Amino acid sequence: MREKGLTDISPAEFSAEIPKIPAPVFASLTADLRNAFQFMAECGVRGFDCSPESLKILKNFSEKAAGAETLSDIRKDLGDCRRCKLSKSRTQIVFGAGNSHARLLFAGEGPGYEEDRTGQPFVGNAGQLLNRIIAAIKMKREDVYICNAVKCRPPRNRNPEADEIAACLPFLERQIAAVRPEFICTLGKIASQALLRTSLPMSSLRGRFHPYKGIRVIPTYHPAFLLRYPDKKRETWEDMKMLMKEMGTDL
Repeated sequence: MREKGLTDISPAEFSAEIPKIPAPVFASLTADLRNAFQFMAECGVRGFDCSPESLKILKNFSEKAAGAETLSDIRKDLGDCRRCKLSKSRTQIVFGAGNSHARLLFAGEGPGYEEDRTGQPFVGNAGQLLNRIIAAIKMKREDVYICNAVKCRPPRNRNPEADEIAACLPFLERQIAAVRPEFICTLGKIASQALLRTSLPMSSLRGRFHPYKGIRVIPTYHPAFLLRYPDKKRETWEDMKMLMKEMGTDL
C-alpha cells in the first residue's frame, strides 16, 4: 500500500499537524499565500495549480482552520484610540466602510471635516468625486471598501505626520488583510507612500501597478487634489482605465 501523499490528506488531518499559531497570524499568512499565488498566476506562472477553484479552497481552508480576523475584531481592538496626538482634536474615529469582501479597496490619507463629523469616510466634496470615479469604473460604492491611512482628522486638514501614520498604519494593513482585496487604489501621495513604504513622488508612483503582499496596488491622485487641480483628472482616468483592464471590466 502506498504512503499518503499531500493530496490524500483531508483539511482536518492537515490542520491537526499544524503547530498552534495565533489565529490572526495564521489567517494573515494564508491570505498572503493566496494573494501571492493569484498574482503569480496572473503573471503567467504555471508551475502549480492556481485555478480559481484551488484559490477558493485555500481561502475557505484558512477561514475554517484559523478563524480569520474580521473588520469588527480590528475595530474593537482600535477602541477609543489614543495612540497618537490626533485623538486630542478629533470628533470621532473614522474607521472605514463598504463591502467587507470587496475585490477593490480604496485607501486615502485621512478624514476631513465632514468625515470627522459623520464618522464615515469620503462623504464631503472629495467623497462625492470619489463616488463619480467609482461609478465611472462601473462599480457602486457598496461594491468597494473605503478607508484611510489615519483614522482621525488632522487639525485644519493638514497632512498626517510621520508618527501619526506609524501609529495607524498597522490598522490599515490589518483591514486589508481582513478584506483580502485583489486590487488596492491608493488615493494621493500620503497613502501611496505609506502603504508602499516609499518616498517616491506621485509622478513616479502613478500610471503603473505595484505589489503589496500579492495584491496589485495602483496609486492615483486624491479626489481633494483633483478638486483643486481639475486638469489632473485626465491622468486619473488613465489610471482607472488601467485598473478596469486588469479587473476584466469592459471600457
